[in-house]
Amino acid sequence: MAKTLSIVIPALNEEGAIGSTIERCLEAREAIKEQAGLDNVEILVVNDGSTDRTDEIARSFKDVSVITFPVNQGYGAAIKEGWNQSSGDYLAFLDADGTCDPLFFANLCSVVRAESADVALGSRMGPDSKMPKIRRLGNNIFACLLGMLSGRRITDTASGMRVVRRDSLRHLYPLPNGLHFTPAMSARALLNDLKVIEIPMAYEERIGDSKLHALRDGFRFLKAIWAGVLCYRPESILLAAMIGCLTLTGLMAMYPVEFYINNGRLEEWMIYRFCACHLLGSIAFMLFLSIGFLSRVADIGPRRAEAARFWPHLISQTLNVRVMAVAIFVQVGMATMFLIPGITDYLQTGHISLHWSRLLAGAFLLCTAASSGIFTFLGEVVTSWLGQHAGRFPAKVKTNTLTVVHAPESQRLAG
Repeated sequence: MAKTLSIVIPALNEEGAIGSTIERCLEAREAIKEQAGLDNVEILVVNDGSTDRTDEIARSFKDVSVITFPVNQGYGAAIKEGWNQSSGDYLAFLDADGTCDPLFFANLCSVVRAESADVALGSRMGPDSKMPKIRRLGNNIFACLLGMLSGRRITDTASGMRVVRRDSLRHLYPLPNGLHFTPAMSARALLNDLKVIEIPMAYEERIGDSKLHALRDGFRFLKAIWAGVLCYRPESILLAAMIGCLTLTGLMAMYPVEFYINNGRLEEWMIYRFCACHLLGSIAFMLFLSIGFLSRVADIGPRRAEAARFWPHLISQTLNVRVMAVAIFVQVGMATMFLIPGITDYLQTGHISLHWSRLLAGAFLLCTAASSGIFTFLGEVVTSWLGQHAGRFPAKVKTNTLTVVHAPESQRLAG
């Protein structure tokens, strides 16, 4: 079966570099085909609203397809339109500024084919890179952040030279139109446990002025990573917050518990610690229930890796009516044990002499019982919806990553 690599070159006012970049791609075609075992390599230039001679220079090459946007639509938009109009089984893009060697596509494409990878990217962070120090620092920060959130490590989240398997796009889309296209792709691929392989590559100084603004685009890169977390790993944020709250609760409760065990009483000043533990414990329990609820509704969201859902799915198993009914019964029963002496005292004397520690403990248990009831109800509502619309949701789950893409693009990529 014939295999084709489609190389898209997005270009905005790159008259100084576009010609040499295209020439290098054309010269590398045969070597790429031979080394990667391909039948064809096609090259598409997307002129993203350039106001200089970029379009004219690109059209002077016979074996290159040129797509022209009348006005600038963005780096990501140019790549997506190029992919949309391409015919390759493997999709690639290359910056037009002359910083990367097109021959390196042979390595990337070979790795994708040999390792059945979804994405292969060239890392600009190696010893042969001439990347400016400020951009190198930013890349290191974004790589560390994404690594902590995904549990996987790549060194260059914004590499402008990649090869993507076409049938993996359904797990990557939607992607933004701007320069944050590349970190958004990295975030979606890593957070959704797609197979990503990174290979160090040489990186030269660019020709012409950079379109990247460190502060503005750095903020967009962070937003792209955050959007990926919200899409694929929202429970991980809640789980980390829950663990933090439980840790603080345990640390604050340690001394009062030890004091009570040794002395059989509590000091009055300890009420402040009890109040803090009440607050943190209530938040931790709400986060626990929220994790289970999010895992329940994940079936109507995008496809997610099973490994990423293990703990949330385990927690969600507690949000069934039978388990939660038992939990609520136990919570209310224990609260009654703490509060009944005060209630009896009030009914008999009209006064309450109940110790504040019993009042706080009872209030905490009643709050958690109420939260359990509310989240159980919400969980049953979602289960009812899923059952009622069982015939419609599976199709959405399979294709939802393309639903926000314009129709022509969606139809082409789906095919």
